[in-house]
Amino acid sequence: MRRVIILGSTGSIGTQALDVIRANRERFEVVGLAAGTDVAGLAAQASEFSVVHTALGAAEAEALVREVDAEVVLNGITGSVGLGPTIAALETGRTLALANKESLIVGGELVTGLAKPGQLVPVDSEHSALAQALRSGTHDEVRRLVVTASGGPFRGRSRESLASVTPAEALAHPTWDMGLMVTTNSATLVNKGLEVIEAHLLFDVPFDRIEVTVHAQSVVHSLVEFVDGSTLAQASPPDMRLPISLGLDWPHRVAGVGVPLDWTRSHAWTFEPLDDAAFPAVALAKHVGEAGGTYPAVFNAANEQAVHAFHAGTIGFLDIVDTVQRVVDAHTPEGALSRESLAAAEEWARATADALIAAGR
Repeated sequence: MRRVIILGSTGSIGTQALDVIRANRERFEVVGLAAGTDVAGLAAQASEFSVVHTALGAAEAEALVREVDAEVVLNGITGSVGLGPTIAALETGRTLALANKESLIVGGELVTGLAKPGQLVPVDSEHSALAQALRSGTHDEVRRLVVTASGGPFRGRSRESLASVTPAEALAHPTWDMGLMVTTNSATLVNKGLEVIEAHLLFDVPFDRIEVTVHAQSVVHSLVEFVDGSTLAQASPPDMRLPISLGLDWPHRVAGVGVPLDWTRSHAWTFEPLDDAAFPAVALAKHVGEAGGTYPAVFNAANEQAVHAFHAGTIGFLDIVDTVQRVVDAHTPEGALSRESLAAAEEWARATADALIAAGR
């Protein structure tokens, strides 16, 4: 029986994790729940799973992780506010099932330096796929990591045609059901840029050996190419319950958690190169990741401000990544990497992005 704390329990990842646990009560026990603002939803979950320890907000979630006895912490919080709970999980020696990619990307070496071997388990479908495929070879045998992207709602569109897209169109993802921020990031490909940085930090593979391919069907979740020319892919229908279940009990698989592909019918899977001219976010993210330090925090914070401005009707779709680029270009890191320097960099990035947006630049 694995005792589990779920952070972001009322969100998409949290509710699907509870689906997995609900069907496997002999295997998992929920001992802590934390949500953002959904008091009623949190109370209903606590009642169903007989959970005594609950929290609202990131600060209380961090305290919950430090105080409640558990083997696994699933961090499904959205945004860099998840950094504190991520650090708490690692410092207390718990297995961290990480869906909150921003905390790893923003924290960088601050997070990876705390993680013991096997302690940090990815829950993003792409990184779970990479982790599964990487079990087939040693680190020295890996030639490339290939991260798949659905292409979002604007796959195949030219940069010029994206100037007039609306927030409603950006939220019309063809495959995944996600929140406002992640869905918009999928439309701009910022999300894929963040995932490239995440892959580098998780698997210690240089950025020049991490590629992105556009795979509209979202069935192949990522691929690993080895030095002998072999490429291994992890394929399954697009359902987050599979990577969540692996995160909860890595490396063991939970029977029946996902529906397998139907091999009695025909399948057509396509793979296309990424259009960097229309979607420059991935190239920018690689540059930011290579720079390291507080640059990823600045990238992420500026993007969050720009996404909110886009949905408020203040800026256009193309202005999102253009704003992030300008903020990154203006950044000068100060001091050693710490929670304090990261917080200061994020505050500066948000203020700078807001100023650029207000000035109409």
